[in-house]
Amino acid sequence: MAENLAGKVAIVTGAGSRPGEGVGNGRATAILLARAGARLVLADAMEDWAKDTQRMIEAEDGEALAIAADVTQPGQCRAIVEAATGRWGRLDVLVNNVGIGGPKGTAEDVDPDEWARGLLVNVTSMMLMAKYAVPAMRASGGGSIVNIGSVAGLRGGHPNLLYPTSKGAVVNMTRAMAVHHAADGIRVNCICPGMVYTPMVQAGGMTPAKREARRKRSILQVEGTGWDVGAAVTFLCGGNARWMTGAIVPVDAGATAIAALPDEMV
Repeated sequence: MAENLAGKVAIVTGAGSRPGEGVGNGRATAILLARAGARLVLADAMEDWAKDTQRMIEAEDGEALAIAADVTQPGQCRAIVEAATGRWGRLDVLVNNVGIGGPKGTAEDVDPDEWARGLLVNVTSMMLMAKYAVPAMRASGGGSIVNIGSVAGLRGGHPNLLYPTSKGAVVNMTRAMAVHHAADGIRVNCICPGMVYTPMVQAGGMTPAKREARRKRSILQVEGTGWDVGAAVTFLCGGNARWMTGAIVPVDAGATAIAALPDEMV
């Protein structure tokens, strides 16, 4: 009954973080899991970014292995899982963190090929990682899968069609997977981040004015970071969440709890 993950082995996809202010969700999650005692396989398409995360973990006397991988490729997903079981003999945690904004446009003007690519990265990759992780977790006596969704998958209003569609699919995929794997002692939950500020968001050309507007789009009106997302993921992976599966957890400063901000309710 604790978040003590000593002796456990975890995979985090998208575990690197691009250069910039703050830290990405994957890197923050990996570091916090390591601080809880887990040994980490850090998968990222950008190997240098994953190795930077590895160095941060090892600087705190944690154990981690960085691996370059494209999680849209079945063989590479299998290799990620085999890296964990080959080095440490077990797998207990999978964090499906990889995701992209995807193509712009509505149903009328989105490019179909870019649409298919967006679904492949944001949805199919999570299925592929689970395909190979579930048998390894079953052999270890159970485990925890956390899929990273988005508040965009819980409500409308997004200017583009792909992103909220794909994140909505992650939400219901989580519920379905929770049912499918409960008998194996595998819990499956979903974190839906809100307007967190990460290097990826920064790289998208975030102006100070837009950043301030995003901060105000919640009840708390406090800017979120990758550490807020990582803390929620770490909780769901630990023993204090042993009775949680199929849960969809917004980490959004209350943005999805309201139809309008208090000063708009006039």
